[in-house]
Amino acid sequence: MDIILLQRIEKLGTIGDVVTVKDGYARNFLLPQKKALRANAANKKVFEANRERLEKENAERRAEAEKAGEKVDGVEVVLIRAASNAGQLYGSVNVRDIVNGLSDKGHEIDKKQVIMGNPIKTIGMHDVRIDLHPEVSVTVKANVARSDDEAELQSQGVDVLAQMFEEEQREIEEQAEANRIDTGLEPGEIPADMLEDGVSTEEGTSESEALIEATKPEGDDA
Repeated sequence: MDIILLQRIEKLGTIGDVVTVKDGYARNFLLPQKKALRANAANKKVFEANRERLEKENAERRAEAEKAGEKVDGVEVVLIRAASNAGQLYGSVNVRDIVNGLSDKGHEIDKKQVIMGNPIKTIGMHDVRIDLHPEVSVTVKANVARSDDEAELQSQGVDVLAQMFEEEQREIEEQAEANRIDTGLEPGEIPADMLEDGVSTEEGTSESEALIEATKPEGDDA
């Protein structure tokens, strides 16, 4: 279907552009929300007659959105959630959580303006886009953590998940070192009491190796 855009639509065009879209997209979204008109002769005349007014109104709304955007751009919303040791949330952070978090900070945002794609399912700092106007977008930070202390670390730029992994690796290495000292063995070395009785300390050949040699076909030196 050919339509006339009444505002900027991402990946389609800006106000006044005539574009072709799928019928369902036009009927179910663009036309009902008055974001576009069918591009027939009558509507083209109506649009051209009102173009100046529509462009002026759009510019005014854009200016208001830009002003509001200066206040909300970069705002950090702290969301404390239960999560596993691997950082996976027991649940998720969705659009409503972002809207409520911004409201608590004095920023009234409509849920339709929050562009997330998918719910947040891990702890960490996450960028969330807010579309205040078809031509004005800002970004807020969702600081998802398991505690206020953890949120503070993330706010300072600490990658909590990476830090957790490093601490776990350090503990594993320290334990391995402690075991080496206790047993006197190097990594990969087999304790003497686990070796077969037939080990020859002088020649370094076990009974099993001797048996293999004895059972080799004659003439097979491989």
